[in-house]
Amino acid sequence: MYSLDHQYHGIVHIIGPELGITQPGMTIVCGDSHTSTHGAFGSIAFGIGTSEVEMVFASQCILQPKPKKMRINVEGKLQDSVTAKDIALYVISQISSSGGTGHFIEFSGSAIRSLTMEGRMTLCNMSIECGARGGMIAPDEVTFEYIKGREYAPKGEEWETKLAQWQQLKSDDNAVFDAEFTFDAADIEPMITYGTNPGMGMGVNGTIPTGENLVGSDRITFGKALDYMGFKPGEKIKGKKVDYVFIGSCTNGRIEDFRLFANFVKGKKKAENVTAWIVPGSKKVEKQIREEGLVEIFEAAGFALRQPGCSACLAMNDDKIPEGKYSVSTSNRNFEGRQGPGARTMLASPLMAAAAAIAGVVADPREI
Repeated sequence: MYSLDHQYHGIVHIIGPELGITQPGMTIVCGDSHTSTHGAFGSIAFGIGTSEVEMVFASQCILQPKPKKMRINVEGKLQDSVTAKDIALYVISQISSSGGTGHFIEFSGSAIRSLTMEGRMTLCNMSIECGARGGMIAPDEVTFEYIKGREYAPKGEEWETKLAQWQQLKSDDNAVFDAEFTFDAADIEPMITYGTNPGMGMGVNGTIPTGENLVGSDRITFGKALDYMGFKPGEKIKGKKVDYVFIGSCTNGRIEDFRLFANFVKGKKKAENVTAWIVPGSKKVEKQIREEGLVEIFEAAGFALRQPGCSACLAMNDDKIPEGKYSVSTSNRNFEGRQGPGARTMLASPLMAAAAAIAGVVADPREI
């Protein structure tokens, strides 16, 4: 446990991996649904309730129903400006926010293998948003290279022993899954949500669905979501006004996310109508931002670095989006009131958030 003033303080799903505490083959639980983040290392990781936390503290065991198995393959090369966050939002838009219910997901395919560890953590973090119990990716050389040398990583002879074990942690070629989906990476463009659950996502150049194919309660829910967001069926989302931009959370609060954001905004200025919050996921990430000179880039572009933590992801402290205002957020949930009572949240990648901050409206980063 790291207190507020400790150099390792931060969001649990950020500090576990960056300290080398998270390792392949572990079973990891936490009283937070986005514990699925740690599945990026080939661990079985899922969120639990507070009474279950008590059970774990008391016994180091937990009683769970066995989930079904799902595999999601993403094959091919990603387009420019398409990130792991876009993969996650695309997959959820295709299978819906309840498509993974009752399942544990394994992500695989050439596009998944091409992701960095930080990208893999983003993807597994979002697996819970399609209703899955958790998500995981088989460990490989990218995983091992990331862990090696970190504070709590095995050292010396123990490292060699562990590495030999970790290299066995992958699904057999003839493994059978209860459900399987395959997507073409080339079909994914920079994504953004238009509704009030993460499944209501679309490509930045698309049009908001009409909902004509929906019936019953689904159609009512769809209409209610658009009313809340102030959007109309069939209209473009690109060009919609943005009031707030939030970069951070356990989804996109790692150093790679801030490097990407800084690289995009360097030499540019944020729009005057946009309030932007740059929030590292941990004290270590904040230190890296300062040491790498990213904070000077942010300040020159009109952005301010804030204290590490969860921040506007769930309207913690004073970091709330005012009622009726629009936020482009790199966090994981866009439910009604999630970022503050009446706040209107559009989920997106750090690049999409950067484009919105510069343009003052929803924009395609490839066009700026």
